[in-house]
Amino acid sequence: MDPDLQGLAPYQRIAARIIARIESGELRPGDKVPSVNEIMKSEKVSRATAARVPGVLRSRGYADAVPGVGTTVRSPKALTAGADRFQRVRQGGDIGTGERVEMLGAGTERASQEVADALGLNEGDEVAWRRRRYIDAGGVVAVSTTWVSMVVADAAPEFLQEGPLPKMTFGLIAERTGRRAVKRRDTVEIRAVPEDIAQHLEVEAGTDSLVMINHYWDQHGEPTEFAIDYHGRERGLSIERDFPGS
Repeated sequence: MDPDLQGLAPYQRIAARIIARIESGELRPGDKVPSVNEIMKSEKVSRATAARVPGVLRSRGYADAVPGVGTTVRSPKALTAGADRFQRVRQGGDIGTGERVEMLGAGTERASQEVADALGLNEGDEVAWRRRRYIDAGGVVAVSTTWVSMVVADAAPEFLQEGPLPKMTFGLIAERTGRRAVKRRDTVEIRAVPEDIAQHLEVEAGTDSLVMINHYWDQHGEPTEFAIDYHGRERGLSIERDFPGS
């Protein structure tokens, strides 16, 4: 076994090998990735294990679900590092930058395909969510929604309460489950604002918005939480870093 794949769950190893085929050019944009049945046969794994592989490929930006066709290869999206600002503001309250947080709600719902892929679940599985709005003197900064699995929500019921989380979501998860967030990926996109977000962002539904999408994984490589932040009109992201040794 490739040393780099040791310690990964079976479905993650299978996905990693398919990704390697995509990155090498063996599988090209538009090609179909192995189906669940093909993975079961070639890898000798259960249907439950094989069914998680396409979701990994989609959540990491290597594939798309095409109606009537299946899951096909696409070029990986460029990833933008950042979201350090949101790592601070998700604590709630005034963070010393003139911003304040306003809880908009929390509850459970059936997972969309995007949320399911990000959390390693099946579309339609029940998930827990909480939504917040960040406001400064200039108006609405962003509307942020975080999703976790019901396993996490059951272990950390505070997630569904409409109050600040002093240790943030990943701190709460670590405290209650022992699953530490050790890896985060941030993706920046332009998306049309959905109707349920538009009213809180104070824009028309369908308006283009700068969006930050956050994936988190624990020390075992399993997803812990997923978040989407829609930025307000004329808002941007700023990332500041010190060079090593400076």
